[in-house]
This record gives sequence, C-alpha cells and structure tokens, in this order.
Amino acid sequence: MDVHNMEGGVSAKDVEDAHMKDLETQAEHGVNYKQYWVDEQSGKIFCLVEAPNAEAANTVHREAHGLVADEIYEVEEGS
Repeated sequence: MDVHNMEGGVSAKDVEDAHMKDLETQAEHGVNYKQYWVDEQSGKIFCLVEAPNAEAANTVHREAHGLVADEIYEVEEGS
C-alpha cells in the first residue's frame, strides 16, 4: 500500500487519470496497481499495489506521471 500526500488537495479526476497511466506502464515492471482511494480535501491518495519490491512500484509511478509515493507499506490481506 502506498501513500501520497499532495499539498493543497487533489481532484479525484486527476488521480483517476494518473491511475490509468500506471496501468499502461505497470506490466513492463512486473507491477499490478489494483485499486486506489482518494481524500480530495486532505490531498491523500492510497494505492493498493502488487509489486516485486517498493522500487518497482515507485518506478511505475515515476515513469507514468512523476508522482512517486511518500510512503510504502508492505501489507498482507486478512480474512
């Protein structure tokens, strides 16, 4: 799970556009951006991603749109 902190807020449409660019770029890095959540007012974006490592996940963001995560957490799905 990665977290982005955008000063001044963010629009859901801009995040949707960035996510689509991630989807176009991810395969060459063995990454799968699965889902995202947005808090427009606070400028928080959360991305659920399967990746071989944090750097691969950030590489996709960097190449797709330039907005790398501020934090990345390795998480496991609960039941």
